[in-house]
Amino acid sequence: MLLGCIADDFTGASDLANTLARTGLRTTQFIGIPSRTAAEDCEAGVVALKSRSIPAPEAVALSLAGLKWLQTQGCAQYLFKYCSTFDSTPQGNIGPVGEALAGALGVKGVVACPAFPTTGRRVFQGHLFVADRLLSESGMEHHPLNPMTDPDLRRWLRRQTRHAVGHVSWPIVASGAGAIRTALEASAQAGEWLTVVDAIDDRDLLAIGEALDGAPLLTGGSGIALGLAANFARAGQLSGRGLAFRPQNGPAAVLAGSCSKATLAQIAAFARGHPAFTLDIDRLMAGEDMSRQALGFLAEHLQATPLCYSSAAPEAVQEAHGRHGARPVAEAVERVFAELALGLVKLGVRRLVVAGGETAGAVVTALGLTALDIGPEIDPGVPALSTSEGALALALKSGNFGGPDFFTKALGMLEAKP
Repeated sequence: MLLGCIADDFTGASDLANTLARTGLRTTQFIGIPSRTAAEDCEAGVVALKSRSIPAPEAVALSLAGLKWLQTQGCAQYLFKYCSTFDSTPQGNIGPVGEALAGALGVKGVVACPAFPTTGRRVFQGHLFVADRLLSESGMEHHPLNPMTDPDLRRWLRRQTRHAVGHVSWPIVASGAGAIRTALEASAQAGEWLTVVDAIDDRDLLAIGEALDGAPLLTGGSGIALGLAANFARAGQLSGRGLAFRPQNGPAAVLAGSCSKATLAQIAAFARGHPAFTLDIDRLMAGEDMSRQALGFLAEHLQATPLCYSSAAPEAVQEAHGRHGARPVAEAVERVFAELALGLVKLGVRRLVVAGGETAGAVVTALGLTALDIGPEIDPGVPALSTSEGALALALKSGNFGGPDFFTKALGMLEAKP
């Protein structure tokens, strides 16, 4: 294995795996920390953890365990992947995990760059923009678990970390790989463990990737990986074997737990032509068996490719959290989706589209999946996936990703063509 990656949620892991596969690395996404050695032809391994929203000390311990396994695979470089909207709180988990990995590998001046220009995420003067808005005005300020109220990544990271946070500004990035490398070395010498690096387009990410040739550790969104394959290619280390994805025929269903604007639009578009079941949070929290009700609905309409969703507008979500508590609601909803995934597979579903990082984590964990092969890109940041056994094809979508027709497009790409 050339590149070892640790992702803090399952949809983010798929996003990164998609980027790596597109750039030429034969990539496998592992669900949790594997108990066995990776296949010999695996050039990039992405260990998908469910560590984004757990207590920071637990996230650190889990991530270090992931690093330890990856080290046994002989990796030349390591990448800590988090969301391109920098989902975290003032307590963590991005800063604590980044520092812990840097400490374990004995490095400083480690890049922190969540930029993903293809989806409108850009970092300029250390501030994160989503399209033409600062992060704190993009809708992420209403995130139910990790509300992002400050777009200044240096300031946000400094609240999470024990050491100074550096910055490499865009004029330096625009000057090329050599200038970036020099600036990162200066940051390390200044005792800055993590260094926010500006990037406003893919050319910047490619230059950053070139500057990181041989760097033990980097952190960021999936975009930070754009230039890494070229480094391995120049060294003659890539096999060029391509993708191992296997599409599936048979029944399909969609599960959506994200409350992002993009997912809400996708639900509205899909529900116009497909049966849809809405999870009632108040009834769920009152003890009703919503799993049984939802699964009954999905089974009844299975031939019409049904949808089940808990997604709602930010105001409704906040009101529900006020009545029942944010964490109890999230855990109850995740349990329902986990039970639905198991029930759907028993009913013969062979294509499954899941929206939302926490929802995807619950589904994949419940199904007991251990590794996923990476297929073609559905929309920017979202690949088609298949289980290594070839029994199930999936799309695990981060809440903010994809166009309004994503669900329909994903189901089509997961389907085996004649």
